[in-house]
Amino acid sequence: MSLFFRRSDPTPVEDRSLQMPPAYMQALRESFGSVNAASGDTSLQSVAVRSTADLIASLVSELPADVYRNGRKVRGAVPSSVSDPGGDGAGREDWLYRLMMSFLVRGNSYGVAVDWDTGRGVPSAIDLLHPDDVRAVDIDGGVRWYIKGKPVSDSDMRGFKHWRMNPVAGRVLGLSPVEMHATTIGVSLRSARFADQFFADGAHPSGLLVNSSPLSRTDAKTAKALLVDTMRGTREPLVLGDGWDYKPIQVSPEESQFLQTQQFSEAQCARMYGPGFAEVMGYETGGSMTYANVVDRRQDLLVLSMNKWIRRADRILTSLLPPSTLTVRLDRDALLEATTLDRYRAHELALRNRWRTVNEIRDIEDLEPVEWGDSEPSQTNTQEVTNGDATQS
Repeated sequence: MSLFFRRSDPTPVEDRSLQMPPAYMQALRESFGSVNAASGDTSLQSVAVRSTADLIASLVSELPADVYRNGRKVRGAVPSSVSDPGGDGAGREDWLYRLMMSFLVRGNSYGVAVDWDTGRGVPSAIDLLHPDDVRAVDIDGGVRWYIKGKPVSDSDMRGFKHWRMNPVAGRVLGLSPVEMHATTIGVSLRSARFADQFFADGAHPSGLLVNSSPLSRTDAKTAKALLVDTMRGTREPLVLGDGWDYKPIQVSPEESQFLQTQQFSEAQCARMYGPGFAEVMGYETGGSMTYANVVDRRQDLLVLSMNKWIRRADRILTSLLPPSTLTVRLDRDALLEATTLDRYRAHELALRNRWRTVNEIRDIEDLEPVEWGDSEPSQTNTQEVTNGDATQS
């Protein structure tokens, strides 16, 4: 009997689903009414959550992928399990985007092998599953997986994939950023709904129509209808009779500050994915923007926030290759997008210091290799190349 299957007719001890503990969810419902902030689909209604998750997933999925053997880049076409991990023709970009969005919103990603490299005994194509279709159940110290309500058989476990982020000791599933920051997302969604109501009907009466005499409900409705028709732009004179006074209600500074509250809560939602995203997404600013500090901010974003997502993608893509000395690495340099002049200066330094060959640089610039480009350049050749071929490229 395997580790994952302890009993043939299990009674679930604990259903470790994607939801937070019931007591915490009840507190959220009491705090935010109908806003289920811990729901992945609901959280994407927050502009900051959706746009930040989309930014991370897009950046990771669009980076070029290179295959390395013992630390040296392998030239030529990458294996199909890397260029099209899903095996459906959609390509690595589509597959990685869906993988990352599952991580970013649900904290877990799942897949099943749909094609195998029988010669090497590894999957050649992995079909990603929607996180809502997968459930993990604790069974007497083990775990049984269910896909769309059906248990994963012992033989199918070989092709079942589960990747998680924010792992916690004693918990099978990873923690979702949405779960951990449900309160912050709830504030963002509630402020957005208040803004919608505020601009739809003012979120308060526009004014008071006062009469010193007692009024019947019918008279009050008639006076209100006449006033509303006049204020809607008919430009007809308003005739009400004696004793009427209209007092407009001004919006207090406290009420008008909800926009600031919304901006702050959206900035907090962006920060939950790492430092720097609130600034990149435009929710906070500080200092003057110059070319130098824009480059520095890109570097900080890569090192402090993006690199963990890129490395996770590296490991997953590498796991799709046969066990060997091969590894997959996404090209971080593409994220920095240096100017042409900066790139050429960097190439010149690499050649002068002899830690890159001409063909390695030509490969970076998407140029065909030359016959003599793999040899270590001498000092004389280096000077000729940096003044000639590489600069012209």
